[in-house]
Amino acid sequence: MAVIVITGGTAGVGKATALHFAKAGYDVGIIARDEQSLRSTEEELRRFGINACAVQADVADSKAVTDAANEIEYRLGAIDVWVNNAMGGMLAPFRTMSPEEFRRVTEVTYLGYVNGTRAALELMTPRDRGTIIQVGSALAYRSIPLQSAYCGAKAAIRGFTDAVRTELMHENSRVQIAMVQMPGLNTPQFEWARNKFAWAMRPVPPVFQPEVAASAIFKVAQKPVRELWVGSSTVQSIVGQFLFPGFLDRLMVKKAWEGQMTDTLNADDRQDYLDQPVNDLHKIHGHFTDEAKTRATSVTSGMPGKVLIGSLAVTGAIVVRLLLSRRR
Repeated sequence: MAVIVITGGTAGVGKATALHFAKAGYDVGIIARDEQSLRSTEEELRRFGINACAVQADVADSKAVTDAANEIEYRLGAIDVWVNNAMGGMLAPFRTMSPEEFRRVTEVTYLGYVNGTRAALELMTPRDRGTIIQVGSALAYRSIPLQSAYCGAKAAIRGFTDAVRTELMHENSRVQIAMVQMPGLNTPQFEWARNKFAWAMRPVPPVFQPEVAASAIFKVAQKPVRELWVGSSTVQSIVGQFLFPGFLDRLMVKKAWEGQMTDTLNADDRQDYLDQPVNDLHKIHGHFTDEAKTRATSVTSGMPGKVLIGSLAVTGAIVVRLLLSRRR
């Protein structure tokens, strides 16, 4: 039976992905910080008749991640798929973030992927098989205001992954490493991320359910690709950044500042997960189910993506030429 490991596997995309693979018959290992949520998710996974292993670890701790990987492999068998998903977020202007806050977001969101990739490769490389999937974001290409640490980390993951991929290719390794770039998702992260504003956070529309992400990750696990872009908004953001970065800068100023806030004030007793795990049972969905889409188009960064970018580039050039001609 195939084995998958998912970091951040007790909530949001991580939990949705764990359940998706369990339904498909995979044995599932999950890594997260909150012990209660680990046990609860482990119990849910076993209801599908598969073996599950939940290990408590902070992904920012390289040794802890390596130890967790070894424990899961000892209890479940050889790991076939490793999904790096754990993240930390914060809504705040860069100048209001302390060095410690910025470092913590980076350590979890970026170095957590580095640590997970290292742990997976230590086990997969000697066997010369396995797939590592990095759960990315459109923000890896197109940054937005108030998320400087998170956007920086997602861009760093992309650069890191590209470098490791070429190293594996040089070694003629059959271990695959892929990225899945996601759109805005209806997960609990917006309830738990540190927020320096009075208003509650929200994902920038359009919003998709976490199951959309889980389905995309499963698809890549079955047939690895270099990158998969999920959702039309992700494709538009990535292509737009290639073609019209200055225009998108101005658009982000108008749309993405207030677009990340609701008209609801934060609760006085609001917890955040930056330094400590949230002490309640984790869930898959956030507060935006009413608007969240359950399906998304997707395109690989290979030939279909190149054709799309080329088509949009031609269209963009025609639009610019028409605008210039009107000014004469």
